[in-house]
Amino acid sequence: MADEDNKLPTQARKAAVDAFLNKAAVTPYRPGARERGRLMFAIDATASREPTWDMACQIQGEMFEATHAIGGLEVQLAFYRGFGEFKVTKWLTNSKALVRHMTAAYCLGGQTQIGRLFGHALKETKRARVDALVFVGDCVEEDVGGLCHLAGQLGVLGVPIFIFHEGGEPVVARAFRQMARLSNGAYCPFDTASARQLRDLLGAVAVYAAGGRAALSDYGKQRGGMALRLTGQIKPG
Repeated sequence: MADEDNKLPTQARKAAVDAFLNKAAVTPYRPGARERGRLMFAIDATASREPTWDMACQIQGEMFEATHAIGGLEVQLAFYRGFGEFKVTKWLTNSKALVRHMTAAYCLGGQTQIGRLFGHALKETKRARVDALVFVGDCVEEDVGGLCHLAGQLGVLGVPIFIFHEGGEPVVARAFRQMARLSNGAYCPFDTASARQLRDLLGAVAVYAAGGRAALSDYGKQRGGMALRLTGQIKPG
């Protein structure tokens, strides 16, 4: 019997993934002179996320592997947890360093700090351009209007937010969709049974950050699956 990662998504989840791919396919890309793409990888590390923290540690390595052939990737890990704790790493260029930071951390109960995360992303991209922000979370406990305002500012600066929503709670989903839309990014739900889908989508977003649509198209042809479905929506430029 196939393992959980290989199960087909339900019809509703398939539709949500397709919507994510369609949106990601038309996200504007700003080519730059740097050899490496820059991707901020942000995670909610509050207690409710503990069951999937290990899964995130394993999956993120694929982001680096997917971009080796097109100049590589720089990733900054950001996470929040506990009583106002918010941490960021320096910009990392290999998966081992990122795994080391992630495995040294642990989940701790606390409220969300998405506004603080978006504020950090704004400051960071004003210093040196950030190609994309990936956020993995399951809850919003802040003023949604304020978060949407920050997401819109990131969109103006050309930083799309790709939100991966664990659990798919409807009220939270609406908030996350608004943030993604205002940043010119995309939204997609996932659960512990869709690790393979999350892996493929993270890899595709990383390739987009590193090399734009042309690189993503090549990646899709090589990988197939979710990445190919994404690139299939892209019109030749």
